[in-house]
Amino acid sequence: MNVGRPSFEDDFGGAYLLVEPGQFNLGDEVGSGHPNESPVKTVEITEPFFLGVRPVTQAQWGSIMGSNPSKFQEGWISGLRPVESISYNDIELFLERVNEIKNEFIGFRGVWRLPSEAEWEYVAKAGTSTRWSFGNKDSELDAHGWHAGNSGATTREVGVKKANPWGFYDMHGLVYEITSDSWESSHKNHHGTQLPVSAKIVSSVVAKGGSWFTESDSTRASSRRKLGSNERKDGVGMRLLWEPVEPID
Repeated sequence: MNVGRPSFEDDFGGAYLLVEPGQFNLGDEVGSGHPNESPVKTVEITEPFFLGVRPVTQAQWGSIMGSNPSKFQEGWISGLRPVESISYNDIELFLERVNEIKNEFIGFRGVWRLPSEAEWEYVAKAGTSTRWSFGNKDSELDAHGWHAGNSGATTREVGVKKANPWGFYDMHGLVYEITSDSWESSHKNHHGTQLPVSAKIVSSVVAKGGSWFTESDSTRASSRRKLGSNERKDGVGMRLLWEPVEPID
C-alpha cells in the first residue's frame, strides 16, 4: 500500500486515504501486551474504506457542533489540536450532523462513521507485526507520537509527527480514539471480520492509541482501553471514517 492511492478532502480541510482490503492479526503479536489484547485473531478486511489521515480537530468539531468541549484551547493553533473531552454518545450526534451536511465524494454516496477496533488496528499496524508500526523500540516513539514523556502535559497540533507506513498520523499517542466496538475483556469472541463487536446496550466501548498523558506502552498498535459510553476525558478524541456505499447516478 502506498501514499499515492485515492484520497479526498472534506469541507473542513480533513484528508482521507483509501484503505484497501486485506488480512491481519488483531491483538498482541509480540507477547508483551496486556491479557485483554489476546488471543491473537486473524481478521479479514473485505470492504475498502477511507480513514482520516489525522484525528478530528477542534476546528472541525466546533464547525459541526457549534461548540468546543476541549480542555486544551489556549493559543492561536488550538483549532489544529485534536478535539477531546468527548464521549461515544457525543460522537453519535456529531456523526448524525456530519452525514446530513455532505456524504458524497469521488463519485460515490457514502456514510461517515467511527472505525471498528479491527479497522483501526489494521491501519495502525500498517502491515507490520511489531509493537508499533515503526518497530519494537520505544526509544523511537518520540519521532512518531505524543505521549507522557514528550507532550509537555498537553495535546499538540495534529499531524506534526511522522506518519506510519500507510500515511496516517497520530496513531500512536496524542489522544485515545474511540471505536465503534463494545468493550470485551479479550479477543476470545471476536468474529474475525472488520465489523464492530456490538452489544444491545452500549455501556462501554474500546478506545485505541494511547494519549498525551499515557506511558509509551499504551500507545502500541494492539493496546486498548475500556471507556464508558458517556465518559469524557481530556485525552480522548476520535478519527472519522467514510465508507462508500453506492455510485452517484
